[in-house]
Amino acid sequence: MKLICEHITKQYKDKLALNDISLTLEQGKIYGLIGRNGAGKTTLLSVLTAQNPATSGSVTLDDMAVWENRSALEHLCFSRELNVSAESGLGSMKVKEYLRTASIYYRDWDSAMAERLVDLFELPVKKRMSKLSKGMLSMVTIIVAMASKAAFTFLDEPVAGLDVVAREQFYKLLIEEYTETGRTFVVSTHIIEEAADVLEEVIILKDGKVLLEADTQALVDSARYISGKAEDVDTVTAGLETHHPEVSGRAKSVTVLLKPGQSLPAGYDVSIQPLNLQKVFLALCGEEERQ
Repeated sequence: MKLICEHITKQYKDKLALNDISLTLEQGKIYGLIGRNGAGKTTLLSVLTAQNPATSGSVTLDDMAVWENRSALEHLCFSRELNVSAESGLGSMKVKEYLRTASIYYRDWDSAMAERLVDLFELPVKKRMSKLSKGMLSMVTIIVAMASKAAFTFLDEPVAGLDVVAREQFYKLLIEEYTETGRTFVVSTHIIEEAADVLEEVIILKDGKVLLEADTQALVDSARYISGKAEDVDTVTAGLETHHPEVSGRAKSVTVLLKPGQSLPAGYDVSIQPLNLQKVFLALCGEEERQ
């Protein structure tokens, strides 16, 4: 089973939120969707799950159009921040009522799992949604995502407001469910380094476009931070893919992404350091070049 989006564009009046995005999401993987605020992450997830219509382009699940197609939507779950304002009507619902509603919506709902996670997170199911903390609301979205048993499950900032213990519980739960079922998960998060170990592939969005899609470990293994005298750094990195150069006097630093078969020449007085996923992301999407 594959979820494919082709040439997706989303226009909001004078803002182009998504610009000609094409992606193929395969079953049985954990994807990380990362990008700065406003990059288009939530919009993309909402279009992929038919919560939001694309201005142009298509989304299909095994050749079935996703938009207004119940047969396709039964395999998709989009778990996002809940709006519990008085206007939404959601705030007056009790947690147990919200979970009961979710159980009706999702064909493969696992009631036993939902109950187990309620106990794990010590969630007060008799409380009204409007009375929950931000962290507790995140727990509700995680429970819906996991208990939905949807083949393709999308989580938008699932650990927002959670303490370190609850975040660890979530990632452990994610790995366990993925291992047991082979479901596909797409996790959008700002806490990059904490999630890096569980993300098989990473998709980086920038200004509404896919900047990079890669195997997470291969991407990290290809990255180097080079620093030293400007002339030495330039010589060492000549012909290589470089990002985020910084110059201070005669010194220079730059991030390099090595392609398969490429290596750095030896014999130069430069510092070469490995990078983690968060540092790679900062090099690609952080501040503009500084000189």
